[in-house]
Formats: sequence, C-alpha cells, structure tokens
Amino acid sequence: MNRYLVTGAAGFIGAHVAAALLDAGHEVMGLDSVNDYYDPALKRHRLHPLLGQPHFSFTEGDLSDSATVEQLFRGDRFHTVIHLAAQAGVRYSLENPDAYIQSNIVGFQHLIDACRTTPPVHFVFASSSSVYGNSERDWLSETDPTDTPVSLYAATKKSNEMVAHSYSRLYGLPATGLRFFTVYGPAGRPDMAYFGFTKAIFEGAPIQVFNHGNLERDFTYIDDIVSGVVSVASAPPSELEVPYRLLNLGNHQPVKLSDFIATLEGLIGKNANQHFVAMQPGDVYRTAANIDAASALVGFTPATDLTTGLERFVAWYREYYSV
Repeated sequence: MNRYLVTGAAGFIGAHVAAALLDAGHEVMGLDSVNDYYDPALKRHRLHPLLGQPHFSFTEGDLSDSATVEQLFRGDRFHTVIHLAAQAGVRYSLENPDAYIQSNIVGFQHLIDACRTTPPVHFVFASSSSVYGNSERDWLSETDPTDTPVSLYAATKKSNEMVAHSYSRLYGLPATGLRFFTVYGPAGRPDMAYFGFTKAIFEGAPIQVFNHGNLERDFTYIDDIVSGVVSVASAPPSELEVPYRLLNLGNHQPVKLSDFIATLEGLIGKNANQHFVAMQPGDVYRTAANIDAASALVGFTPATDLTTGLERFVAWYREYYSV
C-alpha cells in the first residue's frame, strides 16, 4: 500500500483516479475546494462513494491558501502526489482571469514547493492539450512548440510545465506532466460542450456550434484517461526516464464536432437545434494526440470508442437528471 495525495478529488478526473487507486489497495488523501464554478452537488455526488472507504481521507481546502498546503504535508510523507486540481475552462478564463491565476499558478506553486521540502517519489500533474495552441501539425507531439497559447487557461498550464521543469532541474524533484485531450464521460464537467449539448438536446434548447461544426477534437473517455494517469503514477520514475517529462494522454482518433453531435442525437433520439456561429475567442481548430511516448513507456492504449463512451454518458445523464 502506497500513500497518494490526489488534488481535485471531487473533480471529474480526480474522483475517478482516487477510486482506481483505492481499488488497487492504496491509501488516498483527497483535497478539493468544492467551489461553485459549477454545481457543487455534482462534486459531492462524485465524492460520495469515496468517503465511506477506510483508506480514503478528505480535506476540503484551497491550494491557493498556503496554510492548507502546509497542513497537508505535516503528516506522513506522500509516496506520490497527483495534482489534478485546477480552474478549468477556456471561456471562463476570458471572464474571470483572477480565478486562473490563483488556482493554476499560485495554488500550483504552493503545492510544488511543499513537494520540494517534503519530496514524494513522484509528482504527477495535469497539463492540457490547450498548450499546443492552433498548431498546423497533423498530430501533436510532446516535442512540438507550445509557446503560442491562445487562452489564459492554456498559458497557466504552460506555466505549470515550466515551473515543474525548473523544480526538477534545481531540486531533483521527479515530475511528469500529463497533457489531457478533451476528457468526457459519466459525471463529467457541465461546462464542457458535450455536457451542454446533451442538456440542450433533451430540453429542445438551441446549441451554439462554433466554427460551423468544423472543429475536431480528440475526445478521450474517462476510463482511458484514468488508466493512463494511474499507470504513470505507479511506474517507477526511472522507467519513465524522469526527472522531468511530458506525456500526451488522448484517444488518437480526432472526431469532427458535427459527427460528435450526430452521435449524441442518435443516442438521445432527438435532433439538436443547431445554431452555427463563428469561432470563439481562445478556441483551437483541431486536437489530435500522438500517444507513442505514453504507449511505449506505460502501455497506454485507449480502448473506448466514441459511441460506447457517449452511450455510457447519456445513460448516466438520464439517471442523474431523471430525464
């Protein structure tokens, strides 16, 4: 049994990662602010099955509060820290930039500095495919340029990567950043397009389809992402060639937004009321993950096709919202 810290434990990815670690027999300390960026009831819903497990403990707190972080690291040393807490979303970063600075930069700095003074065996943190910006490459690889972010959210994630790199080089902290590609599935984030599309289709409300549906996303099912995160966190840093590296975790199968909506329509049994609009600020045209490195190092192999993943999400949505 190893002792893990999972930040963002009430979040979409964090709750699933914590559950997988517990199922594998590990001890998990979860941290989350349970803020109101979206409905806290959904976050409590994710937490509920974790709270009754004997090897899970939970702290409600904000990483931007240094005292909260200091308290976390006063006990036994964590074997591995998995940092998934963040202020997410591209559009919201245009409206409330301070939330991103506090959570994604200040909070990240507090946590990684605690890892400097009380080092875990491995510091694993969430980055994002957003760091690639509007790349013209067919497939996005970890060695591609990431110096032209098109949103503040992407800029904060790029900042995290750079800070982690410097801490690895200066202090020998083994660190791996995971660039997630459009994660979806049951109990997902309501601010994401697929969730909003589903709600609108059920209600007969209009949906805004950006760039007239001519966007492509590497939609990655939650179970595949969790498998990748846990595999990376469980691997000895020497096998990952750490002290510092970045890995893409994506489905390696980009899907056009128009096809994605059509799949949802078929599963729900209703047509979407689509309003085609121009590209939104901060968005990118295409994401497509080259996952060769993650496949070679930890055997990362996404196994869930889009129809199966969306079918599971729609089934969960029907049950959770009683529609």
